Amino acid sequence: MVLKTFGWSFAVTALGLAFAAWQWGWEAFGVVLILSILEISLSFDNAVVNAGILKKMNAFWQKIFLTIGILIAVFGMRLVFPVAIVAISAKVGPIEAIQLAMDKPEQYEALVTDAHPAIAAFGGMFLLMIFLDFIFEDRDIKWLGWLERPLAKLGKVDMLSVCIALIVLLVTAMTFATHAHTSSGYQDKSATVLLSGVAGLITYLVVGGLSSHFENKIEEEEEREHEEEEKAKAEGKDPSLVGLAGKAAFFLFLYLEVLDASFSFDGVIGAFAITNHIFWMALGLGIGAMYVRSLTVYLVRQGTLDDYVYLEHGAHYAIGALAVILLITIEHEISEIITGLVGVLLIAASFLSSIRRNKRLAAAEGGDGPSSGDKTEVRSGV
Repeated sequence: MVLKTFGWSFAVTALGLAFAAWQWGWEAFGVVLILSILEISLSFDNAVVNAGILKKMNAFWQKIFLTIGILIAVFGMRLVFPVAIVAISAKVGPIEAIQLAMDKPEQYEALVTDAHPAIAAFGGMFLLMIFLDFIFEDRDIKWLGWLERPLAKLGKVDMLSVCIALIVLLVTAMTFATHAHTSSGYQDKSATVLLSGVAGLITYLVVGGLSSHFENKIEEEEEREHEEEEKAKAEGKDPSLVGLAGKAAFFLFLYLEVLDASFSFDGVIGAFAITNHIFWMALGLGIGAMYVRSLTVYLVRQGTLDDYVYLEHGAHYAIGALAVILLITIEHEISEIITGLVGVLLIAASFLSSIRRNKRLAAAEGGDGPSSGDKTEVRSGV
């Protein structure tokens, strides 16, 4: 079952890493490997959400999502999107950006370095909003309970995430952006950082709005479908002939694509904190995207979601760390290895906490059962 589901992912990983080592050396091998792990880690919650929605769809629409969807995810978001970001930021055409990356790597590196303050501000704000919206939401399961409980109470204040993100952007523009690192030395990029940061914030709000729109449409279609089925049964007709399932499935498909794109943003933007090499980025993120799709299929076929409940928390803390790192790199250079390891370590810590939680639950079920206070402790990682 595992080999059948993840076989293509294993094959792509082996070929991709071998190609990276052969074409660019062991440094590329390491960066591509870290990017792959980072993409899988950051997109774990994507796979869980996809599986939860995908299981509601029939086999035809599942196949559409897992074929057309993977083309959009791997070749669109992980290859075209990084090129588009560089092209827009450096004010060159997409074909010119690719040609420069292949034929004139030094000139391309200078363009990317000059565009980095804008990219970092845009990505930093987008990732920061993902992190803030997560930690300010009240959840039944908490990993770092001592931190997440008070933050959940603060999260009841409307628009708190947006206010904090804007404050962080203003502080960044007045500190790091005044001595931004460029190919020609340190320059004042305050205006660029402010504009790009606001663009990142707007992008997040638009994507979130679209997701909510499709989610509402799905609920409306499911309600209408249920009413039509009940009406058909009352009239003695076959409910399968009502025909609304296809429309509901279509909205589900659109909703999944918007969600998938929004989850792809964090991996692509986070990758700029690790490397500016566009081909290393596309290769590493593409390998990770294959695993996300395989994991989605695995969860759907198994009919259950993963038991490691703190992984989603670890992924979002990694997103928050990447957001901070991106903003710092506007002025200061940070090693790609250090940046990548921060996310990996946070994911590993959440994974180990999940294992300990599962053992506590198993021990509690084996005994007389925990008290109400023990249940609260079991549901919190710390």
